[in-house]
Amino acid sequence: MTRTIDRPKSRRSGELAQDRYYAAVIARDKALDGTFVYSVATTGIYCRPSCPSRHARRENMAFHASSEAARAAGFRPCKRCKPDAASLDAEHARMVAEACRMIEAAEEPPTLDALAAAVGLSPYYFHRIFKSTTGVTPKAYAMAHRQKRVRDNLQRSTSVTEAIHEAGFNSSGRFYANADEVLGMTPTTFRAGGKNMQLRFAIGKCSLGAILVAASDKGIAAILLGDDPEALVRDLEERFPKSELIGGDQKFEDVVARTIALIEAPGSAFDLPLDVRGTAFQHRVWQALREIPVGSTLSYSELAERIGLPKAVRAVAAACAANRIAVAIPCHRVVRNDGGLSGYRWGVERKRELLSREQRS
Repeated sequence: MTRTIDRPKSRRSGELAQDRYYAAVIARDKALDGTFVYSVATTGIYCRPSCPSRHARRENMAFHASSEAARAAGFRPCKRCKPDAASLDAEHARMVAEACRMIEAAEEPPTLDALAAAVGLSPYYFHRIFKSTTGVTPKAYAMAHRQKRVRDNLQRSTSVTEAIHEAGFNSSGRFYANADEVLGMTPTTFRAGGKNMQLRFAIGKCSLGAILVAASDKGIAAILLGDDPEALVRDLEERFPKSELIGGDQKFEDVVARTIALIEAPGSAFDLPLDVRGTAFQHRVWQALREIPVGSTLSYSELAERIGLPKAVRAVAAACAANRIAVAIPCHRVVRNDGGLSGYRWGVERKRELLSREQRS
């Protein structure tokens, strides 16, 4: 009879860690850069996990908790991946953060050439890494920051014109041309907290709970889901604290019924106009959401690729979370990379049920 002797658990766990490290090296996983380095006995060098050099044989590799440990073992740093220096992605993030601070501190938006020169890059290369890191161009970032300054200034300035000029707009006309998209209303109305602006709304019941539909004269401004109708009304009031909320009439009840049909009968046509308010980047994400077919899903990374910004996954997720028009802008069709359900503004269980109904249909 042969007796099997188990290895100590500590040794077994160590082997599992070695296997994970090796898998990370084979995948050139940038996410693990800085957590360990690996050395190659035949070359006498050590590298970061994402090193683009040709892979060594497994038996010639060793893994070290730090560069210091690898050097202590007699190895020298790789000249290609430079494991002792900050990773390229981290360096790019630092440069972009520095450029963002420059934009935010400047009275007038800095030129692309000035921003690139400040971080030591060519204008073309800087423009590319800025967009891949933030999801927007330097110009769009500067515009969004000035728009934010206008919104802040409108709350405290004595006049709308003063607020616009303090935010860096040389011409009021340039801001007014896009004011509805930026503020969702005119600057004067925004400054008054939505005063004199009318929002028609109605609350209904559907199989997922309570539903609130609100619309301006431009179209549907909000579709909210929840368990407590009063909480939905408070949410609407907090967004427009001084606007005039008007209970919907019989004609508006038809709008609510058509909205509920999206939930009860997935695939129903919904041709009502939407009053969509957000940044240019959010608009791109929300439009891409509307193009996902009923019964289908995309991951956040796939959605980022679809809008041409594969590295802007976090910004895409934030845009999905900022969506206030449930179902009509179907952010529930976006899932994690492994297919699992992530957070949903109106509850993960509602998201699961919506997807289940759509897939059955």
